[in-house]
Amino acid sequence: MKKLDKLILRAFAGPFFLTFAVVEFIFLMQFMMKYMDDLVGKDLGLSVILQLLFYFSVLIVPISLPLAVLLSSLMTYGTLGEHHELTAIKTSGISLTRILRPVMVVCALLAGGAFWFNNTIVPLANLEAYSLLWDVRQQKLALDIREGVFYNGIPGYTIKVNRKLGENGDLLKGIMIYEHTQTRGGSVVILADSGRMFSRFEGQYLGLELFKGRTYMEQPSVENRSGASFTRQNFDRNLITFSLASFGLDRTKKELFNQNKMMLNTQQLTHVTDSLRMRLNTERGQLVQQLTPYYTYVRFDTTDQAAARRVAGWQVPARRLHAVDLDVAQRAANRARNVRSYLGTSAERLTNLQRDTANYRIELFKKYTQSVAILVMFLIGAPLGAIIKKGGLGVPILISIVFFIIYYVLSIMGEKYGREIILPVSVGMWMANALLLPAGLFFLYQARRDSGLLEVNWQRLAPTWLRWPLRGYWKAA
Repeated sequence: MKKLDKLILRAFAGPFFLTFAVVEFIFLMQFMMKYMDDLVGKDLGLSVILQLLFYFSVLIVPISLPLAVLLSSLMTYGTLGEHHELTAIKTSGISLTRILRPVMVVCALLAGGAFWFNNTIVPLANLEAYSLLWDVRQQKLALDIREGVFYNGIPGYTIKVNRKLGENGDLLKGIMIYEHTQTRGGSVVILADSGRMFSRFEGQYLGLELFKGRTYMEQPSVENRSGASFTRQNFDRNLITFSLASFGLDRTKKELFNQNKMMLNTQQLTHVTDSLRMRLNTERGQLVQQLTPYYTYVRFDTTDQAAARRVAGWQVPARRLHAVDLDVAQRAANRARNVRSYLGTSAERLTNLQRDTANYRIELFKKYTQSVAILVMFLIGAPLGAIIKKGGLGVPILISIVFFIIYYVLSIMGEKYGREIILPVSVGMWMANALLLPAGLFFLYQARRDSGLLEVNWQRLAPTWLRWPLRGYWKAA
């Protein structure tokens, strides 16, 4: 490796790792804010939160790499141009493409690594992240008994407390407990003047010690179901223990999630996509055969030319309809309605199947487009940095945000159009890269000729047979 390559790679490494960390943090916060309502108030513990942060940080690596490459390459070559190092290298006879080559090789390796990462690591991280997120969503909120509010978070019990005292709110006043756990169908109401809460058996159970209260118990009659008796018991002290097992985080089997499209690699996605497309083609071919029993063919006399034209245009002459038996016409109308209903349900089923196929194909194309986007962003960022000659975090960040927003919007639009079957999936998924690639090639063309961003030499861009007339026109102008 030559000293020039080492100089450029050293200048690229620092901004790349810095911008990658910043972009990862921003996208990670976006993910966590999206699912914040599912995490707050459930007493998940630090380990569960750290697991979610780790898995989501892995998931956003393919999204973060294109923006990090765009920003870091723009900062690298902008800084070299700002410090006149780029000019000194060019004056020594080295072309711009040779200057871009070391970073381009690194970006090509990053693109290959991103594809491997997206195909191998991301499906596993998706399985871990979304299975854990599903269990977190199913978990109940942490025990939160409030003053004057009926709380039914504990299975089989409803608790109401008038006042909570003490530093931790563990001293209670005016307690009312409805118990619905009686196997014979009766219910129990417990009233107490005061009490205190505490945890038992390493937090697995909640103890509620009641003072000066009464217990009202309903006892249904076995002989007369409509009749019931009530029993009242007074107590000075009563201890009730509640199980908190329902507040624990129960993990679901991961095998239930591994068939989702986000948990599959390219080979599995290709297999599923081919199966769905074969099934779609088979059902389309069977649709015509299944409609055949609904049709009955009737021959009409079409010697009259006008009547023949009406029959050919799917219009039966009125005089022929009057000749048809009413019962036959009624059966024909019923068959027409059956055909219409069958076609409606079949069309909806085929549309849903086509959309499922499109969703799997979208997930398959993502693994390729997100990797190619790294090279496209390099072709935009590196020549732009050589043109504007501005480093630091000012202009490069502004320009990077603009181009990344364009790329992100085009990607979302293409994905949506492909999912809604407005565009072919391949066209929609490659639309962002295909539209931004000419911009990158144009910036590279301008940078190689030391032209400004908007200084376009139309004579040089024109074909050979047009250059002479255009030169005469510009001299006359």
